[in-house]
Amino acid sequence: MSDASTKELMAQRFRGYLPVVVDIETGGFNSATDALLEIAAVPLTMDAQGNLLPLDTIAFHVEPFEGANVERSALDFTGIDLSSAFRKEIAVSEREALDGIFKPIRKTIKSHDCTRAILVGHNASFDQGFLNAAINRCNIKRNPFHPFSSFDTATLSALAYGQTVLARACQAAGIDFDSSSAHSASYDTERTAELFCAIINRFKDLGGWNLAMKEQGLDEI
Repeated sequence: MSDASTKELMAQRFRGYLPVVVDIETGGFNSATDALLEIAAVPLTMDAQGNLLPLDTIAFHVEPFEGANVERSALDFTGIDLSSAFRKEIAVSEREALDGIFKPIRKTIKSHDCTRAILVGHNASFDQGFLNAAINRCNIKRNPFHPFSSFDTATLSALAYGQTVLARACQAAGIDFDSSSAHSASYDTERTAELFCAIINRFKDLGGWNLAMKEQGLDEI
């Protein structure tokens, strides 16, 4: 299969949307008031057999926006140390982080003949809410993501493996999961990307996508 055909398959697989896995670590549960502290994204691609594969991880430590709330319980849960010299040296503003995430995502959307990105997350509404809030604070007009549609791997994992917790779903899918590394945006994004690809590729191998393609007359691409 040619690169052009592979691009066409990706463009048709999710109705023109490019799946991008996102994980966000925060200072609490309220996207309007609580700080965004880490963000990571993994765009997905497709091979000649129609299997989804993860691309490189894009990740940033983020400085809390002015006036942001940070709950001690949230820091205890994630293990983020706002006072660490390492974090102070590499953390960037929300605007810098979003620009750094969005630029390669826009490039990947274009290279796959897609129209927009769609967020993939474990309990996706949480990450999408914080992402949208940061976009609004930064007054970004060209959001590459669909503003409300998403794929939730917690729901998909319940369907595919009977599990909703990320660590347990990865275990059921045969994906290594190090609990000591969890709640890092980069680590959780990479495991979620593997999990989403495993679920979608399994569905394809069982004939689900192939059957849908045939029913729509798209199996001869």
